Amino acid sequence: MVHNGFMLVVHIVQHLLHTFLDPQDDELDLAVAELFNGMTCGEVAASLHQSLAKFIVPDNPEKILSLVAAKASHHRALGSADLTCALQACRGRGNRWPLVLEIHATSVVRGLGADRLIGNLLIDLYAKNGLVWQARQVFKELSARDHVSWVAMLSGYPQSGLGKEAFRLYSQMHWTAVIPTPYVLSSVLSACTKGKLFAQGRMIHAQVYKQAFCSETFVGNALIALYLGFGSFKLAERVFCDMLFCDRVTFNTLISGHAQCGHGECALQIFDEMQLSGLRPDCVTVSSLLAACASVGDLQKGKQLHSYLLKAGMSFDYITEGSLLDLYVKCGDIETAHDIFNLGDRTNVVLWNLMLVAYGQISDLAKSFEIFGQMQATGIHPNQFTYPCILRTCTCTGQIELGEQIHSLSIKNGFESDMYVSGVLIDMYSKYGCLDKARKILEMLEKRDVVSWTSMIAGYVQHDFCEEALATFKEMQDCGVWPDNIGLASAASACAGIKAMRQGLQIHARVYVSGYAADISIWNTLVNLYARCGRSEEAFSLFREIEHKDEITWNGLISGFGQSRLYEQALMVFMKMGQAGAKYNVFTFISAISALANLADIKQGEQVHGRAVKTGHTSETEVANALISLYGKCGSIEDAKMIFSEMSLRNEVSWNTIITSCSQHGRGLEALALFDQMKQEGLKPNDVTFIGVLAACSHVGLVEEGLSYFKSMSNVYGLNPIPDHYACVVDILGRAGQLDRARRFVDEMPITANAMIWRTLLSACKVHKNIKIGELAAKHLLELEPHDSASYVLLSNAYAVTGKWANRDQVRKMMKDRGIRKEPGRSWIEVKNAVHAFFVGDRLHPLSDQIYKFLSELNDRLSKIGYKQENPNLFHEKEQEQKDPTAFVHSEKLAVAFGLMTLPPCIPLRVIKNLRVCDDCHSWMKFTSEVTRREIVLRDVYRFHHFNSGSCSCGDYW
Repeated sequence: MVHNGFMLVVHIVQHLLHTFLDPQDDELDLAVAELFNGMTCGEVAASLHQSLAKFIVPDNPEKILSLVAAKASHHRALGSADLTCALQACRGRGNRWPLVLEIHATSVVRGLGADRLIGNLLIDLYAKNGLVWQARQVFKELSARDHVSWVAMLSGYPQSGLGKEAFRLYSQMHWTAVIPTPYVLSSVLSACTKGKLFAQGRMIHAQVYKQAFCSETFVGNALIALYLGFGSFKLAERVFCDMLFCDRVTFNTLISGHAQCGHGECALQIFDEMQLSGLRPDCVTVSSLLAACASVGDLQKGKQLHSYLLKAGMSFDYITEGSLLDLYVKCGDIETAHDIFNLGDRTNVVLWNLMLVAYGQISDLAKSFEIFGQMQATGIHPNQFTYPCILRTCTCTGQIELGEQIHSLSIKNGFESDMYVSGVLIDMYSKYGCLDKARKILEMLEKRDVVSWTSMIAGYVQHDFCEEALATFKEMQDCGVWPDNIGLASAASACAGIKAMRQGLQIHARVYVSGYAADISIWNTLVNLYARCGRSEEAFSLFREIEHKDEITWNGLISGFGQSRLYEQALMVFMKMGQAGAKYNVFTFISAISALANLADIKQGEQVHGRAVKTGHTSETEVANALISLYGKCGSIEDAKMIFSEMSLRNEVSWNTIITSCSQHGRGLEALALFDQMKQEGLKPNDVTFIGVLAACSHVGLVEEGLSYFKSMSNVYGLNPIPDHYACVVDILGRAGQLDRARRFVDEMPITANAMIWRTLLSACKVHKNIKIGELAAKHLLELEPHDSASYVLLSNAYAVTGKWANRDQVRKMMKDRGIRKEPGRSWIEVKNAVHAFFVGDRLHPLSDQIYKFLSELNDRLSKIGYKQENPNLFHEKEQEQKDPTAFVHSEKLAVAFGLMTLPPCIPLRVIKNLRVCDDCHSWMKFTSEVTRREIVLRDVYRFHHFNSGSCSCGDYW
């Protein structure tokens, strides 16, 4: 019996050793036999019992397993101490899970499932190896929990990325009246950091103060990591200053946190403090410092650290090698980077990826593909970071087709659902307008991170799909993804794009809640948002709060005011920018020149042009395009043509701008010649080009040519006409008096006519006195825009010119009943840096008496050479008899008279009017230019008229 029992023990031990070590090792059987040779069963049991304590951390864990098995085989009850020792032996011993599970099962069978010592070890083993659910089950079954139980459980959650669950567990612990230890608090803080639970982390910080654990170094380290993880550098530094003792982990955490956020200078300053405290840097310190040097481009300091690594004899692991290579790559020293790469571990995929980044940084796509090919030929398998490296190079160089091939390769190698790869793919497709492809990738992802969402939102914003961007931003939050600084900035840009101030205010509030109040990129976007929405006071207030303003800050304010039509404020900021010593860039000049173009302020425009020449920015195509538009809108078409002719590089915008300018100035044939030249130079016309071409045909009466150009849009260039193009065709036919043909064209259009098309037709009916078609156009127009005064005025004038006074009065009554007021005719002229405005029959100007006297004398001179004033046909005879004749003097006549009185003879008169010039004023200005021998440039709502020597550039066709 004893012999049989002894042999049973031997067989059990042999079975266990073969199961967990080597099933084919016959020497194990001999080892077990020798172990128990000459012993009785009692001696074996006693030996096992006495030896268990010696094998808590044994050098030969197999020995303790055999001893436990032998004790079990002799039917001796395994107690808590036995199983505890066995579990201790399993810690840090590789894959012992079958044995751990067997010990766990044995503890349950023996009635020790609720034992605290055994349970704590099981919780620790399960939690640290990612088996959180199993750890949680053991934790629930414990009869009593001590601090070790809570710490083991709490430390397991953050390691598995379950920060919220860790915080809930801590709340449970708090309610059970267990006083947290410093280690518990540090574990929960780590969980909050990994789970991005900033608010909860602040609550734990308050608990740290309450328990007076601030002096504990590892608690302070956890707090610093928390605040750095959320970008709260000031709070992290405050914790650092309050710590009594800082170890190497403290400094490494601070240095790493600043380096990762691009605060290289701060990281280097902290390193100086670390040296003063007597702590020697380790490999982690130096790697972080190398990253800091890389972020600020301090190659010299990086080389010193490189030397320090060599002199200190520190081992070069994959992190150190990667940091060194990253330094030389980001500092542009590609040659040294390649040398380090050749000397490094060629099996390290990180180094290959960094070389892909290096050549991508200099946009060398050929070299990037060469490295990519060598990598695969060497047998190194690309990982989830390899494909993004080369995809970014494809994006940067505009090689979308090659990017699609890499996309296919990533799918083939199983990275289709990888969030990192997908995020870069979404970014690539979004930047090049393939938004449907980008959206499809996003929707295919089972788990979408903040990068994927943000890339999609930024893509929508970049291509002016602002509503879709905001909808995606909301969808991201609904999915529980917290936006980062880039996402918030993109959402704010979307709000600015559609002037969604209400949503913008919500995003502004979210910025503060998210802890990004110090992020200048978000502040710049918010400044632009308020400026674009016309909230000048709020924009200036935010602008003043930014301590370190960059060019983007200034440009955002200037362009924002320009886009909200606050042109004077935009120019004021432009002047202050120069006074503050900030450097102008391309975007600054484009925004300022665009504001001046809308103000038609040629004097200030010439001054800004001069500044652009001094800074060398006129060589930039975009700036030259803005200048062409400026001079075109200010009536100086010759200057616009000169800038165009001097451009070394022209794009589609350049051609479109000069074609449109020539068209507006009545030089339709020149515009069409430029269009032919554009095609000869290989540039493909777009929608904007054809608006200029069709307008040119309209202004010079080229009906059939205009229709031919319109048909060529779809037949030759594959462009689908938009409502603006149809309105141009209606204008071509209407100006030529072919109103029946214009009406048929509208009826046969494949799209529904909008207000612009009907307004164009109604305006032509008024000019050519066709009230029948005019009433039809007015009916549709009033249905589409019942509150637009221009529609009523056009119809009223159409009735007036055809003598239908009762109908005219009915329209006027309708306007009065609906509370609609007519926009009064108004003209502006600049004299001695001051803009003077005039209304019809204006008597408000300080020099009105002199102006009317001068005008009377001028009319006498004009009548002698054939000018005959046309009676206002918008008033019947009784109305004209009841009013003072000066009440009918149009504003442009008053502006021209004032200009003739005050401006030197050598300066052309430039007048702007908000309505279409009438026949009488047009005739009057031709005679005035002849009598006074002055050039008069009149810009009305449709075009420019250049009056000189008794003729007009429009050829009396307008």
